[in-house]
Amino acid sequence: MDFNVVVLDGRLAAPPEIRQFDSGAMLARYLLTVGSERPRRVDVIPVTLWDPPDHLINAEPAPGRRVFAVGSVQRRFWSESEERRSRLEIVAAQVCLRPAVDAA
Repeated sequence: MDFNVVVLDGRLAAPPEIRQFDSGAMLARYLLTVGSERPRRVDVIPVTLWDPPDHLINAEPAPGRRVFAVGSVQRRFWSESEERRSRLEIVAAQVCLRPAVDAA
């Protein structure tokens, strides 16, 4: 059995990008930083949420704010200067802004 489920708990690397298309659809794009202990590193993961709820559209979270996201991995393809390119991103089913201050 195959699964494509991703759960991320990280921090915003930049303010979210909110876009509205001519069709009326909206998109919220987040860049989340997540850490790994072995090997010790930090990765920046793009997370896309289609038609986000109003409370996320109106929020203006600052970089460093904790974010929880659940979704699936998708590869996006595009052409640039006659070169085919791609990247992996998370297409979120749910994004939650965590409290600004972590509890001790």
